Amino acid sequence: MSEPRLRAKELDAADGLAAQRAEFLLDEGGGGSGGEAVYLDGNSLGALPAAVPGRLEDVVRRQWGELRIRSWTEEGWWTAPERIGDRIAPLVGAAAGQIVVGDSTSVNVFKAVVGAVRLARSADTAAGPVGSAGPVRDEIVVDATTFPTDGYIAESAARMTGCTLRPVPPSGVPDALGDRTAAVLLNHVDYRTGRLHDLPALTAAVHAAGAYVVWDLCHSAGALPVGLDEHGVDLAVGCTYKYLNGGPGSPAYLYVRAELQDRFDSPLPGWNSHAEPFGMRPEYAPAPGALRGRVGTPDILSMLALEAALDVWDGGVTIEAVRAKSLALTDFFLECVEAYVPEGRVECLTPRAHGERGSQIALRCPDAGDVMKRLIERGVVGDFRHPDVLRFGFTPLYVGFADVERAARVLADVLAEPGT
Repeated sequence: MSEPRLRAKELDAADGLAAQRAEFLLDEGGGGSGGEAVYLDGNSLGALPAAVPGRLEDVVRRQWGELRIRSWTEEGWWTAPERIGDRIAPLVGAAAGQIVVGDSTSVNVFKAVVGAVRLARSADTAAGPVGSAGPVRDEIVVDATTFPTDGYIAESAARMTGCTLRPVPPSGVPDALGDRTAAVLLNHVDYRTGRLHDLPALTAAVHAAGAYVVWDLCHSAGALPVGLDEHGVDLAVGCTYKYLNGGPGSPAYLYVRAELQDRFDSPLPGWNSHAEPFGMRPEYAPAPGALRGRVGTPDILSMLALEAALDVWDGGVTIEAVRAKSLALTDFFLECVEAYVPEGRVECLTPRAHGERGSQIALRCPDAGDVMKRLIERGVVGDFRHPDVLRFGFTPLYVGFADVERAARVLADVLAEPGT
């Protein structure tokens, strides 16, 4: 047995999270000709938690099928958005009452960015008479490397609020801020490279400029500590189908810091966020707290599947332990790639420094699309990002060190094949 395989066996034996793997339904025999399947695409879609199918069957057959409309009250459907938000809160370092679940990430980005501009302008108005608080805040700064949808939404929000949109790489954000900056939209982890950006420092820089920050946590929540409350983040959004394993299209969430909730003015004031939703009044009055982030009727089936998926975090699993294993997995993967793959065949785009790395490894490879296709055929599932990036996501709750070693070994085999 080669040295990396022996090392993998030792690391798995010492893994304090190894038992969590049983909480997921994994296709252990789905690895094609190469043996067991290795699923390294949890940064796109998390694996299925074992508790979800039975819970959903109960929701469909009993709650919907038998209780029907009574389930809104008797089974707690109505309060699901904030109840599930409170379960997500500890995973992103937030106290209860600041997260509401619902809608897609894109919709929540729109709410948050427009809401941030309105917060900035209301703060300036409160500072003194018109014209005494300095220039009008009419600029939105957006991460120039962001996932495309965030850029599209930011552009639309800029048009709606009469702002100029300014794309800036995260490293350049502090120097780009000024007294016209209203809102800044940033990604905690870069979706292509896996680079982890400095949330505490960037948040502090935005606040020093008198602006409000919105963080996209899609590639960090459930994989590493975030510290929303600790670092004074204003607003944050995130999806739940990646490291939170909520299932395809599971609802996203919106965080609004408690101190800002009474001034948060959502651009989508739906009946579900009304202070008296069943009053059916023509005038809108926002609900107190994070509830004003709700819009329409909750997506109950997806929402309750997510609630069941969050059970995997019960029983003492901490985000700190998950982060420690994530770093160990990604370190070991890079070691195995260096041991198996000929030098120069791939280039690592993910930072080596722990403080700059999320929970994925991105490798640049000229024929990445074909390589990933061959990897999947051999049971190693990652994904490909145009034009030349292989992405491997490491979900510590169900990925082991033997998985990591096998993935690197199969990658080397594929790269050694004719035509690659």
